[in-house]
Amino acid sequence: MTNSFLPYGRQNISEEDIASVIEVLRGDWLTTGPSVRAFEKGLEKITNAHHAIAVNSGTAALHAAYAVAGVGPGDEVIVPALTFSATANAAIYLGASVRFADIDPNTLTMDPKSVAKLITSKTKVITPVDYAGHPADYNKLRKIADNCNATLVADACHSLGASYLNESVGTLADMTCFSFHPVKPVTTGEGGAIITNNSTFAENLKQFRTHGIERGHLGDDFDPGPWAYDISNLGYNYRITDFQCALGLRQLSKLKTWITRRQAIAAEYRKQLAHCKAVQLPPNKEWASHGYHLFVIQVDASKRRDVFERLRASKIGVQVHYIPVNMLTFYKKLGFNPKDTPITLNTYNRAISLPCFPSMSQNDISRVVNTLISILT
Repeated sequence: MTNSFLPYGRQNISEEDIASVIEVLRGDWLTTGPSVRAFEKGLEKITNAHHAIAVNSGTAALHAAYAVAGVGPGDEVIVPALTFSATANAAIYLGASVRFADIDPNTLTMDPKSVAKLITSKTKVITPVDYAGHPADYNKLRKIADNCNATLVADACHSLGASYLNESVGTLADMTCFSFHPVKPVTTGEGGAIITNNSTFAENLKQFRTHGIERGHLGDDFDPGPWAYDISNLGYNYRITDFQCALGLRQLSKLKTWITRRQAIAAEYRKQLAHCKAVQLPPNKEWASHGYHLFVIQVDASKRRDVFERLRASKIGVQVHYIPVNMLTFYKKLGFNPKDTPITLNTYNRAISLPCFPSMSQNDISRVVNTLISILT
């Protein structure tokens, strides 16, 4: 058995990827150049969307999407409690309130029934999260959003390359947010994007990522010279660099192969763990094509810490995704209680993310499985 550390996720950077970055570094553009638009076009093609707006992180993508949806003080954004904190934080940035929905144990994504109970006259945005790469139930969530005139913003930071009812993740919501952190399906180092078919949203997103700068349509006080610009709405510097997008574009060309490999790793895990009654395998509904950003098992809550620590001691870099957001001190100070989302809390108490990334070998998979079974038996 190898003694090398096996992380839960790892980027895959080839010499060709490196060469594409070097080529940009030797050119005339470092930021907001032709590689940014080429990367955006690549995202549009993969997702079958009309518009892709690249930004410098998945958090920036969420912040931008909420902002152009009109989120502000007095509004409410509904998010699942089982997510990374950015899904909720981005609403707080805008002065809005969040409401935490519970998850469906059959998908580990936001439960539409829980969402329906949280709807109020203040509901502005509903944000499902494609947890671990499994798409949320978008048809049900779309009906709820339409009934209360809310914008549906998908946090698909785990699920680029996945699909729902044979439709690619990216066009299932009004806006879809992706992340390109190193452990995500493809990477730009740090980076994100918002995908939409709404041209008004797209134009507003482009302005939001560049300080709110608007060219062409200017206020009355401006001399209409070629240098002129205006800012009518506040924006941020959320631009991504050209060399990051050169890397991202190369990575996109391998996405389909990598998703297939992730699915094969998951299938092997399922095969080798099928008879281990101490392990609950992750859901995979028939209507979803799972992206397997994460392979999250569940074990007895009373044994989870011991299992986790013994796997780590064996140099298997397991992780827990995630501490429920309503359990974090900042949100508890706002009055939230993790007991209000009991399925999320139960899942968190039992969850362990096993290593799952495209360059894992068959020996790596067997090493994880054999070590896990030896700990549990």
